[in-house]
Formats: sequence, C-alpha cells, structure tokens
Amino acid sequence: MNISSLRNWGEIVEAMAEKRVKLFGMWCSPFALRAEWALKLKGVEYEYVEEDLFHKKSEELLRYNPVTKKVPVLVHDGKPIAESLVIIEYVDEVWKDGYPILPKDPYERAQARFWAKFAEDKINPATFAVYSTTGEQQQKALQDAQEVFKTLEEALKGKKFFGGETIGFVDIAAGWLPCWVRIIEEIVGINIVNENNLPLINAWFDDFMELELVKGSLPPKDKLYAFSKARREKFLA
Repeated sequence: MNISSLRNWGEIVEAMAEKRVKLFGMWCSPFALRAEWALKLKGVEYEYVEEDLFHKKSEELLRYNPVTKKVPVLVHDGKPIAESLVIIEYVDEVWKDGYPILPKDPYERAQARFWAKFAEDKINPATFAVYSTTGEQQQKALQDAQEVFKTLEEALKGKKFFGGETIGFVDIAAGWLPCWVRIIEEIVGINIVNENNLPLINAWFDDFMELELVKGSLPPKDKLYAFSKARREKFLA
C-alpha cells in the first residue's frame, strides 16, 4: 500500500469517526439522562463521555460547549448540539425512522412542547425549592410544588403517559421526576406526590419507573441518595 492509499484510508477512517455519535454527560445529571433516553428509544449507537463538572471539565466539553460549559452535549458528524430539550428534538428529527418522540400532528406537537417547557420552568424550580429549604419556607415551597404538579396533571387526563399509551416528548422531558422526587422525599421527610393528592402524577411515576428503558439507565439509588443528601447539606450550611 503506497503513501497515497494510506492517506486516503486515513481520510476515510476520519470521516467515519466524524459520523459517530458522542454524548457528554454526568452520572447524576437528569438532563443528560433525557438525551440518553432519546438516543436509546431511537436505537442510535453512541459513545458516552462521563464529565466531572464539579472538579475538572474536559477540554473537549469546553470546546464543544463554550457558552454554558454544561452537559449534556451531543456531537454528531463532528457538530455539537447543547441543551437537553434541543437534543431530544434533534434526535427525533435526524433519525426519523425510529421511535416517534414528538407527535406528527402540529397541534399535538405544540402541546407537547408547551408541557415540556411548563415542567422545565415551573416543576423543576418548585421541586428544587422543597429540596433546598427548611421550616416555613419549605412548607410554602411544598404548597407551590403541589400546585404546579396539579396543573401538570391536566396533561395526563385519560392517558397512561403524557404521550398516550407510550412515552413521548413530555415523558422524556419530565422523566427524571419520578426518581429524583422520591429521593428528595426521603431526604427531607416530606411527601410531595402521593395517590391521594396527585393520583395521576403518582400513577405516572410508578408506570414510568417500570419501563425497562428507565430501570436500565438510572444511577444507583444509594449513590444518588448520598450525593443529593450531601448537596442539600451544603445548600443549608
């Protein structure tokens, strides 16, 4: 094989590498988990790169996401895509023949985006407030969290999942809640969601956690509990 052939082969190998899918995440990041669920639903093979955001971020991560310097970051064909909800939509659009994540109907698709954003903008901070406060402040945060969960329940009426009989965009966007909320409840000793105050959300929690996709990808509960408990103590110190 001559030098020219070696050069051509090297270019082919490099081009093939560029086509590979790489995901930068962190074991305790629910947002990185969203991106993983989307890729797995579509049957996309990908390389996972674990980041340590609390100590030293890799040069690759900083190069691919210089704006927020956070995970997840999806790299496809050598091009980076940041922000978990953006990544989910990108995956759904690029691998069209796989599992449908967003509805095909424009109105239903808009509704899915609305509820995903609602969960992002309302549920996430309300839940975090319960986790990161104590006393009267925590009781107020609990009431606020239950109110926004009650609003989210409207999108579940008559359905097993937000996507219907199967999971969809909203389920993936809010899918970290069934695991993390239960961890938070254990740590703070307060019940946020149960079958009496939020029956539809509670049932969705159980159904979502039973999915093989979910059970096979969640971080170890004891490790997540210890991490979350230590983090709460730092917030309160």
